[in-house]
Amino acid sequence: MVGRTHRAQQSYWYCTPAGLAEAAASGELAPTTGRTTGKRIAASKTGLREHGLALVDTVIAFHQAEVADHADWRVEVAHPTPAGNLVPDAVVLLADGSSAFVEIDRTMSYARLLAKLERYDAYRGAPTSGRGNAARAPRSHWQETYAGPSLERPFPPVLFVFAPAPRRAAPDTREDAFHDRARLNWRITVATTTLRQLTRDGADRPVWRVVGHGEGRRALTALPKPR
Repeated sequence: MVGRTHRAQQSYWYCTPAGLAEAAASGELAPTTGRTTGKRIAASKTGLREHGLALVDTVIAFHQAEVADHADWRVEVAHPTPAGNLVPDAVVLLADGSSAFVEIDRTMSYARLLAKLERYDAYRGAPTSGRGNAARAPRSHWQETYAGPSLERPFPPVLFVFAPAPRRAAPDTREDAFHDRARLNWRITVATTTLRQLTRDGADRPVWRVVGHGEGRRALTALPKPR
C-alpha cells in the first residue's frame, strides 16, 4: 500500500493513507497517547507526506541551482533553547560553507509560525551543551555548530518556503500575511519565498523576500547579515 510520485526525473515512494492505517493497526508502531484510531492517524499523516514532498522539491531546487548538494541536508535536528528544543524542518549546508535553516509551511497558523521564530531568536543565545573549553571564551550552541573555527560566519538565515495546501489561502497570500505580522526587530535574518517561485526561477535567483526589508526579492548571497 504505497504510492509513487516523480520529482525531477526521480521516483519517490510513500505510504498511502490505507497503508498508514494498516501500519497503525498492526501494533508494530510505537504507541501514542490517547485512543486515536488507525484511520485518524492515517489522515494526520497524509498532510505530513505532502509536507515531505514539498521539502523534496525544495532540496531539488537547491541542488539544481548548485546552491547546495542534495546530500548536505539534515531533517528535523533538535537544537536546545531555554524554552525547549527547536526542531527545524531542515538544516542545509550551502555551497559557500555556511548553513541555513529551512521551514516548509503548508497549514501552520501564523501564531505558530511567529512562535517558532521566537524560538529561533532564543536559540541564538542558547549556551552550548557540554563542559566547554577553559582555553577560550564560551561560545553559544549555534557558534559551536555553525560558525566555524574562527567564528567568521553569522547566525544562519531562516528560510520559509510557502507551499500549497487544500482549503488554505494561496502561498503568495500566506507569504504576504506572514510579512504583515512578523516583527521587525529580530536578531536573525528571516527570508521567504513560495514553492512555485523557488522551483520555477531557481534557488540561486532573487526569489527571497526579507522580513522588514520591503517587498523586493534578493538572491541568497545578497541576504542581509543579522544584527
